[in-house]
Amino acid sequence: MTMREQAAATIVDLFRRDERVAVVMADISLDQLRPAMRHDPRRAINVGIMEQAAVGVAAGFALEGYHPVVHTIAPFLAERPLEQVKLDFGYQGLGGLFVSVGASYDYGESGGTHHAPGDVQALGSIPRVEVVVPGTPRETDGLVRATYANGRPTYLRTSVVENARPVELAPGGLTPVRRGSELTVVAVGPLLDRTLAAVDGLDATVLYATTVLPLDAATLAAEAAGAPEVVVVEPFYEGTLAAQVSEALEHRATRLLSVGVPRAFISRYGPAAQHDAALGLDVRGIRERIRRFVA
Repeated sequence: MTMREQAAATIVDLFRRDERVAVVMADISLDQLRPAMRHDPRRAINVGIMEQAAVGVAAGFALEGYHPVVHTIAPFLAERPLEQVKLDFGYQGLGGLFVSVGASYDYGESGGTHHAPGDVQALGSIPRVEVVVPGTPRETDGLVRATYANGRPTYLRTSVVENARPVELAPGGLTPVRRGSELTVVAVGPLLDRTLAAVDGLDATVLYATTVLPLDAATLAAEAAGAPEVVVVEPFYEGTLAAQVSEALEHRATRLLSVGVPRAFISRYGPAAQHDAALGLDVRGIRERIRRFVA
């Protein structure tokens, strides 16, 4: 089962168990979410490819005391209806879970309209927004259950890239998975496995981030290695987490390297694995960036 499939299965399970859950769809993953529509069509609605309307409908559910879950592809959930998320959920102080698929370029064969490396940065501009980035289906299940009724707008980002094994996540969203003394590496969500492979042979502390907004500053400050070098490996635009990392470590000297999707339009077409290799987000590319940084 993929992260996408697990997210849908967990949403359907919560929908059946909690009568306050409402699901708003935009023509995506209908086969996986159809059981919710059959169970109670009054609170499971497909609005079609009208993502801004989907957010507005979800806000209406929230105002009536429901826990809305909105689902579609990342650029159509984080960017196209950004104003609706900002005003309908952020400004009004409402809670809702926004579950995306396709980031950053899982739909790379469809071109730039379906790319979303800027999704976390865009939603991060809205006060109170929480962003979680699981790396496996089991982590997806746990994070959906932990956030669907948390009372704040929460963006859960799934992708086709996954880690081989789930991690027992520590409270706060930043989990130490390896300790060293000469380098600190924060690996986000599905990039954990390739990050661990990239730092093989280095004396590095590796911290696994699944909640990236807000970042677990207390754990970062407590667990960071003594050396000033810090690397963030992030599956979205590089530098997205830089301000939070710098603030968490403002009490000490720090050299920061952000390894993520370069801030440029992607004009080539192809699957995610090809884009990762071309953009330096495979094991080889991450290793080369880190080794040049610490040399």
